[in-house]
Amino acid sequence: MIERMTLGLLGLDRGRKRLVQVIADIAIMMVSFAAAMVLRLESFAPLADPSIWLALAVTLPISLYTFIRLGFYRAVIRYISLRAAQTVAIGVLFSAVALFLVSQLLNLPVPRSVPVIYALLATCLLGGIRMVMRRVFGRTGRDQHKVIIYGAGASGRQLQRSLDEGEEYTPVAFVDDAPELQGADISGLRVHSPDHIEALLTLYRADVILLAMPSASRSQRQAIMTRVEKLPVRVQTIPGVADLVSGRARVSELRDVAIEDLLGRDPVPPEPELMAANIRGKVVMVTGAGGSIGSELCRQIIDHEPQTLILWELSELALYSLDMELREQLELRGSNIRLVPLIGSVQNPGRVEAAMQRFGVQTVYHAAAYKHVPMVEHNVVEGLRNNVFGTKTLVDQAIAAGVEAFILISTDKAVRPTNVMGASKRLAELVCQAAAARNTGTVFSMVRFGNVLGSSGSVIPRFRAQVEAGGPVTVTHPEITRYFMTIPEAAQLVIQAGAMAKGGDVFVLDMGEPIRIADLAERIVRLCGLEPYHTGPDGVALQGETGDVAITYTGLRPGEKLYEELLIGEASQPTHHPRILTATEQSLGPDALETLLDNLLSACKVQDVARLRKLIAAAPTGYRPDSAIADLLWEESGRQAELRLEVGE
Repeated sequence: MIERMTLGLLGLDRGRKRLVQVIADIAIMMVSFAAAMVLRLESFAPLADPSIWLALAVTLPISLYTFIRLGFYRAVIRYISLRAAQTVAIGVLFSAVALFLVSQLLNLPVPRSVPVIYALLATCLLGGIRMVMRRVFGRTGRDQHKVIIYGAGASGRQLQRSLDEGEEYTPVAFVDDAPELQGADISGLRVHSPDHIEALLTLYRADVILLAMPSASRSQRQAIMTRVEKLPVRVQTIPGVADLVSGRARVSELRDVAIEDLLGRDPVPPEPELMAANIRGKVVMVTGAGGSIGSELCRQIIDHEPQTLILWELSELALYSLDMELREQLELRGSNIRLVPLIGSVQNPGRVEAAMQRFGVQTVYHAAAYKHVPMVEHNVVEGLRNNVFGTKTLVDQAIAAGVEAFILISTDKAVRPTNVMGASKRLAELVCQAAAARNTGTVFSMVRFGNVLGSSGSVIPRFRAQVEAGGPVTVTHPEITRYFMTIPEAAQLVIQAGAMAKGGDVFVLDMGEPIRIADLAERIVRLCGLEPYHTGPDGVALQGETGDVAITYTGLRPGEKLYEELLIGEASQPTHHPRILTATEQSLGPDALETLLDNLLSACKVQDVARLRKLIAAAPTGYRPDSAIADLLWEESGRQAELRLEVGE
């Protein structure tokens, strides 16, 4: 019945809704006046005197005119804000003054204290009724999610107000770690201890937890997520404080909690002199500029005012996107940094030479590489050409152009590699080490680190897509582990490590503790409010396991290791930066390296993958393949040879 009446009111046109409000306000003011007289005189008898009502009859038109002028009836009740209380108070104040003046001028039997009592009652009733109707109208006809807001600070309160005006979420409670807030009521909602979250979910049947702590550190968010990620609810968050302050986002813009926000550590503040040493006022070149690390290097480089930034990239689309992004940033800042977007391959010595010589490159960050283990296993020759001979081309041209600093972006997969990609990056390190030994004036260094969160081809985007498709989430092995670091932190440390180089340095970034990929998959499923369960390769659930999204183990891929390492030798030395170490690794002299590269090149020219693997294993790379050759051209050649034998050719 009430629901039907409410929907009927919502169906009226704007004019009729305003008429209903005016009639309701007249009734409220009449009741408030009558109640004020009774409370003051402690009797209903005076209400029978017509002269008493004459005072109100004159006051009502004045009051309604005041309300109209204040915009009382322009507000849509279901979206009315708490600021309306101020308008109600001003309107009622004018009404009470009018009542007092009319009573005194007409010499009516209205006690002088009645307008005061009337003002108090009318304010409570007019404002209270509107807040109640706001709740009723605001919820009617909606299938809303009941949510618990984690964080009762300014952002949490602002989020509650935004949700109250929206149509998707209904806030039912606050949760906050601060003991001084627990037990308090904020805008009608009680603040509870985090220990009570599970009970609150049952009590209110909430299905979403919203994190309203944009300024919380990564470690604080990690602790919060440890509490809530195993609960049967979806967890979402508001944008970070930087986006809120800059105006790029609003509190009401909710998003799923990114696993990247939880795995990374709180960053160590960068050292400004290290960040600027190889950049400020210089001509800087970033190869692979459109990739995950390369693009972030470019974003951080322009923060330190290079004279020119050369964006070297083979992918036209990636280069176009990055160039547009950086130009927009520079325009907003009013910066005059010169951007030079160059399409090119690191295997093209003529173009590399032209770029370095004509622009007078002083610093090179070499991030261009084929990095996906399975793809390089299937395309061994091109992987080696790009990662090894592309690096050799850059190194030779950097020396010829008088480049001051050359920083190679390496990988933890270069340590005792079982795959060609890792071996190719170790060979690239050997190229840089041999160049450093020649004392040419160019300072060569290598920075080695593990996986970055959210990069192209990373497991995290793939896991997310698999969850959105309903599963299964595929993991190669239950015990496989990887190091992870956020892209901004990795780029920041690369720049600082390069500034500390003396020549031939192998820097190793402190990646923290390795993470089981199976645990990572489970967390991503739970962040979506779902429960994971495990199956074998056949898709059959393991004994006793049930849930919403399957995690299926598919077996290690060719060249894939269960765990990665960061050091070939046993020892590393600290630097003055707490997250940058330096290692002493075996190297090859320039002559021995040239011999090795010549042999590799000759094998590449004839696509002899078996010989390539033998040459790499014999070099000081630590390469020990643990699977058969997976190169697609090599496999096709073998298949065709078998066919020829079968037909007797």
